[in-house]
Amino acid sequence: MDFSKLLEYNPIQLAFGATMFTWFVTAMGASMVFFFKSINKKVLNSMLGFAAGVMIAASFWSLLNPAIEMAEASGKVPWIPALVGFLSGGAFLLIVDKTLPHLHLGLNMEKAEGIKTSWQRSVLLVLAITLHNIPEGLAVGVAFGVLANNPDSGMLAGAVALAIGIGLQNFPEGAAVSIPLRREGFSRLKAFTYGQASGIVEPIAGVLGALLVTQMQPLLPYALSFAAGAMIFVVIEELIPESQRDNESDFSTIGAMLGFATMMLLDVALG
Repeated sequence: MDFSKLLEYNPIQLAFGATMFTWFVTAMGASMVFFFKSINKKVLNSMLGFAAGVMIAASFWSLLNPAIEMAEASGKVPWIPALVGFLSGGAFLLIVDKTLPHLHLGLNMEKAEGIKTSWQRSVLLVLAITLHNIPEGLAVGVAFGVLANNPDSGMLAGAVALAIGIGLQNFPEGAAVSIPLRREGFSRLKAFTYGQASGIVEPIAGVLGALLVTQMQPLLPYALSFAAGAMIFVVIEELIPESQRDNESDFSTIGAMLGFATMMLLDVALG
């Protein structure tokens, strides 16, 4: 598939457009609350597992591997940017996780994480999903920002594949937010509003990521690896544990395998 015409656009514009797409798919997923009041636990676990699989595959195929190749091509020790960036991304998300007040679906208010606050339960629930979306938007933004100094059709195709993959897993993620909120007593409109709002952070993080790498080319391998580390942290800390609640781990495992395969297919076929 030929994406070369997109190279005529500013990478920051492309990052904004791509992350607006991923937010739109989140909103589409959240709109499922208008059709369903509840969601089967096996289905929910499968969807969360799928999201985890996509993020794991994207972390390597779309972020870490290009970072290693980029560092090697520039004459650097290839594993240093990958290692430093990856661990820095995980450390950043750890700080955010410990600081940002949030509450995971299905848990009591006593289980809220981050700084103690008097914020409403609904706000804390949305902030928990927002944590997932920060590294996703950042990853897409960085992938497109690379094009500023490396306008290669292969890199562009990889960035497009990443945006499509993140968008695909955002659909079930949007539904996984809004439908449980409906079950907790929210109106359909309010549940949809909160569900889609969790994805608004992606365009913000995407544009920020693209801006940073377009201004600081030597940081490109580190930035790609940073986004990978942040996404893997979310997968291990949030998505996998949430997808395996109530002893329905088989469904989350199958979902993760399918998600990984889907993202791998997209990246190899398009990139």
